[in-house]
Amino acid sequence: EKRTVAQIEKNGYPDSIYINAAKIFQGIHIEKDKDTVQVRYGDKSESPMMAFKDEHSRRVSYELAFSALKYQDLLEQILLDSSAYPCYSIPDELTSLLVVMLYDLQDRKFQERKIFDEEELVAEVQEVEHYLYSWRTKLAAALARCRIKHDALSIEYFVPETIWKQEQRASALPVCVWINTFKISLEDVIKDLEMKGFTKVESVSDFDHYTFAVDQHCHDVLVFPSSLREELLNLDLFADCKLLMQ
Repeated sequence: EKRTVAQIEKNGYPDSIYINAAKIFQGIHIEKDKDTVQVRYGDKSESPMMAFKDEHSRRVSYELAFSALKYQDLLEQILLDSSAYPCYSIPDELTSLLVVMLYDLQDRKFQERKIFDEEELVAEVQEVEHYLYSWRTKLAAALARCRIKHDALSIEYFVPETIWKQEQRASALPVCVWINTFKISLEDVIKDLEMKGFTKVESVSDFDHYTFAVDQHCHDVLVFPSSLREELLNLDLFADCKLLMQ
């Protein structure tokens, strides 16, 4: 099961992830001045309900939406410079989906997404994906022109400075994890982690990579070094929702 998840992420996401990420993005995207706006996102006055398959799907949907938000200006510029936008066959209500899927498409180096047999397809996602893929050459060229113009080795150059500083600060913070006491006890979590090579220490000041500490005030919270954030998510404790990332 874990191998399938990794495979899906490498080749794109299920249709439901794109739909939920687009709904999230619709509610958080930056509104431009009405006199200068070039990319229109439709009405976002109503907060749409979202149905997540599981905690992993929720996390991935939010990550995808916020990644698109970080690069909103760049993604809009790519759409406009390539002439892929405006697209009169895609209504304003699907522009968020267009932007979210464009972010993922460039992240996959404009390679085609792999569709899995068990995946439930969504018509809007299929429509936007086929449209973007038909424009992939011009979209890639528009991205390349932006990078040449700004002498940027990667798209990370285009992250707004305020967000870049926030990410730098956040990346240095210890990782906090909740123990799902409905599924596992603190003692069993500690035993499981120690079997996997982790060492329990008294406080964050004692951290040395594969170490963790029990929060001094909340005994159902564990704290790990920031360097382990991505590695932790591959543990079966997270896959089984016995541990939940703060």
